[in-house]
Amino acid sequence: MTDPVALTADLVRCPSVTPNEAGALVLMERLLTEAGFECTRVDRGGISNLFARWGRPGANRTFGYNGHVDVVPVGNAADWTHDPFGAVIEDGWLYGRGATDMKSGVAAFAAAAIDFVADTPPDGAIILALTGDEEADAHHGTVALLDWMAETGEKMDVCLVGEPTSAEAIGDMMKVGRRGSVTVRFTARGVQGHVAYPHRARNPVAALAKLIAALESTPLDAGNAHFDASTLATVTFDVGNPATNVIPAEARAAVNIRFNDEHSGDSLIARLAAEAAKIEAETGVTITLASQITGDSFVTPPGDLTRLVAGAVEAETGRRPEPSTSGGTSDARFVKDHCPVLEFGLVSHRMHAVDERVRVDDIGALKAIYTRILRDYFA
Repeated sequence: MTDPVALTADLVRCPSVTPNEAGALVLMERLLTEAGFECTRVDRGGISNLFARWGRPGANRTFGYNGHVDVVPVGNAADWTHDPFGAVIEDGWLYGRGATDMKSGVAAFAAAAIDFVADTPPDGAIILALTGDEEADAHHGTVALLDWMAETGEKMDVCLVGEPTSAEAIGDMMKVGRRGSVTVRFTARGVQGHVAYPHRARNPVAALAKLIAALESTPLDAGNAHFDASTLATVTFDVGNPATNVIPAEARAAVNIRFNDEHSGDSLIARLAAEAAKIEAETGVTITLASQITGDSFVTPPGDLTRLVAGAVEAETGRRPEPSTSGGTSDARFVKDHCPVLEFGLVSHRMHAVDERVRVDDIGALKAIYTRILRDYFA
């Protein structure tokens, strides 16, 4: 039997701070190849990715797992109880950066897939799509894998992303969708002048502050059956003016919006541009926008995939997972354009934190859930 705890520890010991894979995908490729998976490196843009398939391409049924081996920086290593890349096990916890997000998930679904095809070779195929670019820009990670799959005729019929989704106990929550995310940067340009003669200047700070206040005070929506209300947060406001007797010529600000399926990234950009145009007309200050959409919102409706995952989780844990769209973004936002997708994994409360850690018993429980999902899918 493939030990998911030992595999998690081996992966944690690879210091794969994004975008460096640090041997994590080399380890996975060797392990999966030995288990009979056909492996292909799909590197792009300096990013390492791995595609692994057991079974023939174009099989009548193909189940996919998606996950990432890159991790966020550790911060100050001196603040950690143990070496962030030491994979120390103490009092039933495995410590290390990526232990929760999401090397334990990758280890659990890889172990489940390897043992499943060895014990009961299914009538179909299993795909593991692993990336080293989820925690950063995500331009050349899962997107590159999906592009390569489209070019080569590879296809997943359904996919499960192994992100940590549980809230308090393993099995209490699964992600059936995600909010979208868009960042808009404003640059306000006015006329510099002396503060004693404000009528001779055109103050971009006041104009931009007025715009930000209007955006912050106007709700985007009230939420709906699948999503909470969309949120807008100001993340920076910069002037860079050290003088107190000078009205500056320029000011900058940025907002991030996490939005539900009542909007698209493009519609929100247009909405903010219209608000900026109003302030321009009122103040005479020019306001330009630069935007980046990192993902539109989506939801996977109740159906075969949600019943499959929820049933397996309940059978193994006794908990019926709550369908949720809370939290940030994940690579499911890319997979949803390829096939139906859900996310399910371990408890998420320690991810990205100092002393990131995961319960050792939960890793084994997660492998059991992933194994049951495969068994029920191919039954």
